[in-house]
Amino acid sequence: MKTPLIFGREPAAWLTLVAILVKLAAAFGWNASPEVQAAVNGIAAAAMGLLIAWMVHDGAGAAIIGFAQGALALALGYGLDWSADRQAIVMTAVTIAVGMWDRTQVTAPVPPKRTLPAA
Repeated sequence: MKTPLIFGREPAAWLTLVAILVKLAAAFGWNASPEVQAAVNGIAAAAMGLLIAWMVHDGAGAAIIGFAQGALALALGYGLDWSADRQAIVMTAVTIAVGMWDRTQVTAPVPPKRTLPAA
């Protein structure tokens, strides 16, 4: 399968651009710790994964969960004060919701095998 392009460029090129912009912003006035910079890059990677999953129509559920994890990491980097238990509950809820949606989207690649009555 060919790598999907976004505005004529590979997704890795866009993620590199985001990383460079984050570093430039931090160098020229954005007072962000290395943890916050990492969180911003993480959310960008998660968003790119979501975009690619949508473009290729496959794996959207995993991409949504990854995006939620990235968003939570970014929020924590910016000072969200949640315990590990609360984070686990939220991520569990996201995973269950995605799983329930995913179940309605998946079809078997072959029809079920018919069993013949015993003779």
